[in-house]
Amino acid sequence: MRTGWLLILIGFNVFWGGTYSAFKDLKQWLNPGQVVTMRYGLAALLLLLCWRWLPGRSPRGRDLLKTALMGLLVFVVAPRLQVIAAQAGQAGDLSVLVALEPLVITLSAALFLREHVPANRWLGFLFGMAGVVLLSNIWQPGSRLASLGANLLFISSFFCGAAFSVMGKPLNERSGFLKVITLSLTAGVLINLALDGPSTLLAARQLPLRGWLEITYLATICTAIGFAVWFAAMRVLPVNLLAMTIFTQPFAGTLIAIWLLGEHPHWGQLWGGLAIAAGLALGLRQANRNGNPAADETPVLMID
Repeated sequence: MRTGWLLILIGFNVFWGGTYSAFKDLKQWLNPGQVVTMRYGLAALLLLLCWRWLPGRSPRGRDLLKTALMGLLVFVVAPRLQVIAAQAGQAGDLSVLVALEPLVITLSAALFLREHVPANRWLGFLFGMAGVVLLSNIWQPGSRLASLGANLLFISSFFCGAAFSVMGKPLNERSGFLKVITLSLTAGVLINLALDGPSTLLAARQLPLRGWLEITYLATICTAIGFAVWFAAMRVLPVNLLAMTIFTQPFAGTLIAIWLLGEHPHWGQLWGGLAIAAGLALGLRQANRNGNPAADETPVLMID
């Protein structure tokens, strides 16, 4: 059961690894606010059309306020930071930097949800980070990652993602996760429309088929389906274990950037990919022991 969820999440992290290349390619037609507004607007529309069939209760009271706050952080602030960084830099570089996100999420889960992080998972993080260093080719004089200062905007978006998982875990236990995602998306879309609605409508009329295919990919697979899978997995897996699967993104994102955008490969990407694979194997090694979902986590602290 748990192994199946982990394999599904690894697959979706391959899809998420392609988002940075899509952001970069969409730069020729859309600015960051327009990309975010179109992506999440379409995703919210798809889920709202299915609202009557979504299971579980809707969040209410303070839970509804938290749901709206999650929408602000994850569907307004974080993606704008990511798109700005992607359109200003290299998609392959950002695919490497995303490997810092599991560490941010894991530390947040340990601090706020009081999750226990097993030693083998920390070792897996070390191998994953070693793979990131190899992928980035950081020791080369011309490396674009030699100074991380230019990527601080992108890195800061990870804290928004961590807040989404930390706040979403207890909400997931009290409300239907698909309704939480839908309302969170809707709150974010209303803010995005207020910020960029008119210009987005104008840009949408001039967007070519290639751009619409990329927006549809981002809205359906990477958002509506992807976030639903992540929340469903949170019902049976600790957040720190979910975070380990994000290490798939650097290698997948780098390969997609090479294929789609023509960015130049190097040997460090091969060795980095192998190190990341070793880190995943170590970190996920005991994830399905005895079929006990609570084997490596302590009770969750509810954030009220």
